[in-house]
Amino acid sequence: MEIALSEARLAEKEEEIPVGAVIVCNGEVIAKAHNMREQLKDPTAHAEILAIRKAAKTLGDWRLSNCEIYVTLEPCPMCASAILLARIPKIYFGAYDFENGACGSKMNIPITFPVFGYKAEVVGGIMKDQCRKVLQEFFKKRRNRYNKKRRDG
Repeated sequence: MEIALSEARLAEKEEEIPVGAVIVCNGEVIAKAHNMREQLKDPTAHAEILAIRKAAKTLGDWRLSNCEIYVTLEPCPMCASAILLARIPKIYFGAYDFENGACGSKMNIPITFPVFGYKAEVVGGIMKDQCRKVLQEFFKKRRNRYNKKRRDG
């Protein structure tokens, strides 16, 4: 999760929503990514999706059944579904997303809606305070900039 947090901080520096993801296979980091929706002008460029693409390329296979994914924020429905489609059996995340989370908070896609019969084990709350803090600071700065622009005109 430390590596995922480093990725989230990279996203923040790039003015992206600070979410980072890491995929580990047999104890080795094979892919890491952070949100890049703004840079790539791609609504699907979430950290999880980008990490899955890198891991599949590294392994030469779209089936990531010996892997685990670590994400700083609970995956959304798109990402939770992509994780299942990639056959990743274990999802670890930091901060809970009570508005959009699809791994237990708002809904539970890996358990309730298995994709093609595949389910995943989900563990949330890993380093949740650190993960939440990065997001809170990002949105606080964004709100302050927005409010300053409104005041200045």
